[in-house]
Amino acid sequence: MTSEILTDRFGRSFPYLRLSITDVCNFKCSYCLPDGYQGDPDGFLGVDEIRRLMAAFAELGTRKVRLTGGEPTLRKDFLEIAEVVSRTPGIETVAMTTNGYKLPERAQSFFDAGVSAINVSIDGLTPEKFHLITGKNRFDEVMEGLALCHQIGFSPVKVNAVLLKDLNHQELDAFIAWAGQGINLRFIELMETGDNTAYFEKHHLSGEILVQKLLAGGWQEAPRGAMDGPARVWKHPTQEGSVGLIAPYSKDFCTTCNRLRVSARGGLHLCLFGEGGHDLRPYLQRDSDKNALKESICELLDLKVAGHGLHDRNTGATPHFASIGG
Repeated sequence: MTSEILTDRFGRSFPYLRLSITDVCNFKCSYCLPDGYQGDPDGFLGVDEIRRLMAAFAELGTRKVRLTGGEPTLRKDFLEIAEVVSRTPGIETVAMTTNGYKLPERAQSFFDAGVSAINVSIDGLTPEKFHLITGKNRFDEVMEGLALCHQIGFSPVKVNAVLLKDLNHQELDAFIAWAGQGINLRFIELMETGDNTAYFEKHHLSGEILVQKLLAGGWQEAPRGAMDGPARVWKHPTQEGSVGLIAPYSKDFCTTCNRLRVSARGGLHLCLFGEGGHDLRPYLQRDSDKNALKESICELLDLKVAGHGLHDRNTGATPHFASIGG
């Protein structure tokens, strides 16, 4: 297997691929799909198409793949997909992001299929707050699943939480204390998308409030690892766990970009907030098209721009995060 390195014209390399396998989600998170899923639940990439896609990306230097959605575990063939990705020569880490649906009964099967790292979304620390934000009364189930993931041996196990003014920001102290007990917590600053402008204006809160709380509590920013994404991470000298922050409105956020995205229908997205996906699906029908697929990916990477346009209220073609996997 040849191994090239995907690099853009700004010198950024891309060893990390976020692969959405469905845009369907069964939760109704207020910041993403408050009215539930409204799309077409068909036409997603098949297992053979995913196998061909992964072979090409691996030969272009991809080493980490995250399976996302929507809720990726809603795919009936999720375990088969995970096995295909994990068995691809060159892929070193297969991660997944989940809302925790049926996690207690399925976590072991995910691990056995080759998923080694898992992120679980938990936006509130009480059943009432969790229900308010996600539209689902499944707090206890998700927390049970999270504990089981630690026992099984996923590494790392992370918790994702979207920072929301007047919805969960009052729980920041409780979240930080929870992290200190051994939880790897990642806060995500709310981002504006095509259909959440009013919600964004009401609930956006700068991640700086979290930073100040961490510094006041003696947390220290950790150095960034070679495979790390855009999150800044803090650790405490006398406590376990970590607290991270993904703050897309911060200065120079895009200079650390190391990931590309492929949507559930085969669109290559160079940026979460780009102007749309570039269709790779015609190259995924035959094994013999792998070189053409690789050439197309490399050519498209030349179109990647230096940074997003969020500061100018330009949200690109992303209607909501479930559409291309966040």
